[in-house]
Amino acid sequence: MSTHRVAQVAEADGRFEIVERELPEPGPRQVRIAVEACGVCHSDSMFVSAAVPGIRFPLVPGHEIAGRVDGTGPGADDIWQVGDRVAVGWFGGSCGHCTPCRQGDFIMCQNLKVPGWAYDGGFAEHVIAPVDALARIPDALSAADAAPLACAGITVFNGLRRSPARPGDLVAVLGIGGLGHLGVRYAAAMGFETVSVARGADKADFAKRLGAHHYVDSTADTPVADALRSLGGARVVLATAANSDAITATLDGLGHRGELVVVGAPAEPMRISPGQLIMSGRVVRGHASGTAQDIEDTMAFSALHAIRPMIEPVPLDQADAAYRRMMSGAARFRMVLTMA
Repeated sequence: MSTHRVAQVAEADGRFEIVERELPEPGPRQVRIAVEACGVCHSDSMFVSAAVPGIRFPLVPGHEIAGRVDGTGPGADDIWQVGDRVAVGWFGGSCGHCTPCRQGDFIMCQNLKVPGWAYDGGFAEHVIAPVDALARIPDALSAADAAPLACAGITVFNGLRRSPARPGDLVAVLGIGGLGHLGVRYAAAMGFETVSVARGADKADFAKRLGAHHYVDSTADTPVADALRSLGGARVVLATAANSDAITATLDGLGHRGELVVVGAPAEPMRISPGQLIMSGRVVRGHASGTAQDIEDTMAFSALHAIRPMIEPVPLDQADAAYRRMMSGAARFRMVLTMA
């Protein structure tokens, strides 16, 4: 019997342990991926802590997966071949029959298959994934760089390109962590006049190195909204920070008909009054990831503009330490598990 190693938690909020499992076989329209790298995302904590329904233990999380196809099930080998380089993100497959799917809005699938929730994720040497979840990795990207782009990268890339902002518009990115550092780079590469908003004056130089044209210290005496208005008002604010008060503080910095795109997911509600929206025609929009094609678009754009995530690669054996470092906020900026 062939086996492979996985990093699993046996109970809610448990510690990760490395165990041997039987090597799974792909079913119809599925492939088996030999995982080369898997990013550690804060959203993994929802599954590790059983904060969403349907969690089953022992649990293998991980939805920023990059590797190579090493087995195909019936109906998969007409598209994918052994050796193909692929990535799988938050979009781990769709049902194809719910109303959003029938309308072609697959990321809004009411039965979305998120790796680490619907099936074992990428904290493992192998993972089984449906063919509609696979994105082809360009040759220019390593597996360790491609993995975070399948969730962190696509989330901010899609959030920006689906916003009303156009080249030359003022766009602010709130937060400069795992999502925010990529958001600043994408915003600048898309031709936006880019504002980085973060805590502390010490981050200003780093934000400028990422490509920001302006930096706003959210801890300074000048409120964030006033600082944005002094620059003419933002067409879009991309909120990556997981802090509802920080997100709310940017709203009045939007210009008329500006849009607040929320991709950070704090548990606390945002305190927004109807008047803040109505009088200036502002919009608040939630945004979640994207499909496999969107991941391919993100990776292609990243390769074209030499954009790479800032990562801390560690071996699978150190999954527990990597997860704890991510949860502490110390990661700079994405922990990535790599397989031997």
